[in-house]
Amino acid sequence: MQHISGTGYNVYFNEECYAYLQQLLVAGRYSRIFILSDENTAANCLPHFLANMATEIPIELLEIEPGEENKNIQTCIQLWEALTELGADRKALMINVGGGVLTDMGGFVSLTFKRGMDFINVPTTLLAMVDASVGGKTGVDLGVLKNQIGIINNPIAVLVDTTFLETLPMEQMRSGLAEMLKHGLIADRNYWNEFTSLDSLTTDDLGVLIHRSIEIKNEVVIQDPNEKGLRKILNFGHTLGHAIESYFLESETRQSLLHGEAIAIGMVLESYISKEMGLLSETEYREIKEVITALYPAVVFTAKDIEVITSLLIHDKKNESGEVKFTLLEKIGNAVINKNVENHLIFKAFDDYQN
Repeated sequence: MQHISGTGYNVYFNEECYAYLQQLLVAGRYSRIFILSDENTAANCLPHFLANMATEIPIELLEIEPGEENKNIQTCIQLWEALTELGADRKALMINVGGGVLTDMGGFVSLTFKRGMDFINVPTTLLAMVDASVGGKTGVDLGVLKNQIGIINNPIAVLVDTTFLETLPMEQMRSGLAEMLKHGLIADRNYWNEFTSLDSLTTDDLGVLIHRSIEIKNEVVIQDPNEKGLRKILNFGHTLGHAIESYFLESETRQSLLHGEAIAIGMVLESYISKEMGLLSETEYREIKEVITALYPAVVFTAKDIEVITSLLIHDKKNESGEVKFTLLEKIGNAVINKNVENHLIFKAFDDYQN
């Protein structure tokens, strides 16, 4: 697969990844290399990555605990202190090997240490490959509020090695699939159609679909790197999805949802709202709901759950002038931004989701 050119960086695939890395390191720009992973990727992915990386530059391995609950400033402080103790300077290179939590946080740590080190993202989950590692968004959570602290700035490269997916549990694959579905819904009807018959997909098909998903996101980001307009279409499913994810993360009685599981619910809810506002046809709404609910287990929401989730919307960083702004669908393959949604429609959407 051919590499994809981003805004000041490229996304490389499979064998291309290691050829690029070799060429970069031979150039001698870097004083040392810091490879950041979590406990899972250190065990399952790092051996393969290191086996394909030959360099005389000193390498230090940094490891954090996995999980969204560790994506916070406290973990960043530990990493900044470790970099300081290990003698990192501005000519060091950080390579982030892991899922979206790790690439988001690793990028943020790199950009803020000594006012900026170069970094490379090596996404190891499907979600990170098609979403988190592309587009330059970095950051951490503030309590349960997702990605409240961060910077938009690009890595020098993204290396997508699809062999890492062989180690991924099915629920993590399903989480990443949600963002791929989103890319079809907001930008490419033909791409969406590929997901209506998942049973017939091969491993090679998945590689092609990943490439196209990254391409769709990249095309949007190039036109609007700082999310002033068009890039907001990527937020479809995320206004309610992030609130649901935050609520389940904080709840002591509910099991946490993976990012993609929450976004899948958010896409069904926001598709319903699109229909109720006269944007999306009933037929296309039914198609979206059937495809997504067939892939993701149903979640039951109580009236209290919905009340708290709705209250969390005010903290969404996409808000403008105190108003909650939604990205909605006009049709499959075409999204519209900056739509105000009345609360009663949100409650109706939850009712419809559960029926």
